[in-house]
Amino acid sequence: MPGHDVVFHLAANPEARWGLERTRLDLEQGTIATYNALEAARLSKVPRFVFSSSGTVYGNVPEACGEMDLGHLPISLYGASKIAGEALIASYVECFGLTGFICRFGNVVGPRGTHGAILDFCKKLKAHPDYLDVLGDGRQAKPYLHVTDCAAGILYVLQNAKERLNVYNLAPPDITSVRQIAEKCVAASPNKAARIEYAGGTQGWPGDVPVSRVKPDKLSALGFKVRFTSDKAVELAVEEVAREVFLS
Repeated sequence: MPGHDVVFHLAANPEARWGLERTRLDLEQGTIATYNALEAARLSKVPRFVFSSSGTVYGNVPEACGEMDLGHLPISLYGASKIAGEALIASYVECFGLTGFICRFGNVVGPRGTHGAILDFCKKLKAHPDYLDVLGDGRQAKPYLHVTDCAAGILYVLQNAKERLNVYNLAPPDITSVRQIAEKCVAASPNKAARIEYAGGTQGWPGDVPVSRVKPDKLSALGFKVRFTSDKAVELAVEEVAREVFLS
């Protein structure tokens, strides 16, 4: 890190469900990794630190949440590691003069992804083209953020936010259901008549927030709006991921 003027700390456990099998995963790849990155920045005298947080910090709240709406705690180990990382950054800002930039992402989608519902559904349809099994009842819904909007938003916050500690939601205001995603993935697959089988229940897995919404108003007031709605981001990402999975 010596000689650099900003750290972009984007590393984390990429799949929240994995924490159910390895309970140290989010501690190691989230909380401790964030501490290590912050301490390296401090020792190297890097003045600015950008952190990829998540809407999971708001907990299981169906209402749209703004940056100060932290009345409920996270319900996943992944979310716990993100809020712990935010607290560490706030402490380093106060104690060591760092300037912090925290972006709470929606669900990031797009090409070259490593996880997530779209990739999972496409891989399942490639493995068994006649049906798609889906966790939950399909009504789970979240704001989906296209990766190009995510990258543009991070850079905009870095270049335009002026506080010592800057916290912004980075997501579209609308949400997209798992049912919509499943139907789009089937439509993009070679077998467009594949049936969708829902396991039932309101959650996809323990710790999953069934319905999540965030308010992007603060970032909008700073001058940045995402190009793609959640539905459009999903539509675009399904096309991109389907090409990677079904044509490979």
